[in-house]
Amino acid sequence: MKKTYKIDVDCANCANKMEEAAKNTAGVKDATVNFMMLKMIVEFEDGHDPKAVMKDVLKNCKKVEDDCEIYL
Repeated sequence: MKKTYKIDVDCANCANKMEEAAKNTAGVKDATVNFMMLKMIVEFEDGHDPKAVMKDVLKNCKKVEDDCEIYL
């Protein structure tokens, strides 16, 4: 399942850090961040709850870019 989330991030480099953090989160099959559109597309692994996984994605993104935001 794929879902799109609105994000708030200041620079393209930070967006790349968020994308890598999301990809390295358990339950995420793939993630893509579009800095120009301020969107994150996340593909979830089968059997994982998207809401629970996205909480972990946000935590991981905050570790690499503390002023970023994902609107869940």
